[in-house]
Amino acid sequence: MSKKPSKSIAQELDRYITPFRYDGSGKFHLKDYKTDEKGDLDKEQAQEILDANKKRLIGFQEKLYAQDRWSLLIVFQAMDAGGKDSAIKAIFEGINPQGCEVHAFKAPSNKELDHDFLWRHVLALPERGHIGIFNRSHYEECLVARVHPEILAKEKLPPRLVTKNIWKERFEDISAFERYLCRSGTVVLKFFLNLSREEQRQRFLDRLEQPAKQWKFSMDDIKERALWPRYQAVYQDIVRHTSTPHAPWYVVPADHKWFARVVIGSVINAALEKLDLRFPRADKASLEEFEQVRKALEKEGKGGRKRAK
Repeated sequence: MSKKPSKSIAQELDRYITPFRYDGSGKFHLKDYKTDEKGDLDKEQAQEILDANKKRLIGFQEKLYAQDRWSLLIVFQAMDAGGKDSAIKAIFEGINPQGCEVHAFKAPSNKELDHDFLWRHVLALPERGHIGIFNRSHYEECLVARVHPEILAKEKLPPRLVTKNIWKERFEDISAFERYLCRSGTVVLKFFLNLSREEQRQRFLDRLEQPAKQWKFSMDDIKERALWPRYQAVYQDIVRHTSTPHAPWYVVPADHKWFARVVIGSVINAALEKLDLRFPRADKASLEEFEQVRKALEKEGKGGRKRAK
């Protein structure tokens, strides 16, 4: 009796990927995506998937680094207390730091303001064989700068370029930029951690009550929370206009951190599996040379002193 072919990682994890993927086809409404989704899992089952995904990711990263052809750019966007930092820590635990860099983009410096809005993000792109993580990203230039017009005013754009079409134009520029990256061998994965306002309130209270977490709290968080409806509207606009088949958005339910990590880890592993990553193979001439070296080392061991136990 013949065995059934084993499922690929993408097939195995699809139920934690496809429901949250939006590639620009069809209508998009943020309200249609639940923030408290848990799939069919409990925390214990989710931890098993998370552990399996971490193990897979470590293997994929070794091959990605050794092959030195592809790179992976992972973008995280969320409201304050959305769980970006903890997700990065949990999902990438055990990854070789030599091939993975995290960039947390804060307010731009004066030098950065003297360049176009994508400039500082281009400088931080991962090189071939590497994973780059943007904790906040170029999308802040269509988000915070849109919610707070005074930020856009500091970007030193010629006044004639600041029109009512500027956000549409930035969406076009970002989509073209991401298409260029994909055509150059960088896989772009974008995650919006979709948090409810009530869950954010609870996480803020948690930060205030635990001394070890109080450093994370800022009064600016409360000021931004008052603008919640505006931020949600702008996020909906961003996802709707910058989702493409080559760089879709994943709208991740973020009220339960453990489920958010299942979704994110599943998407990353499925994307890496599609690259068919392999360790480079030595050519015939190198193998012959390796054989000569092996024999020389073995001979050296026989004639030299014994290895210390």
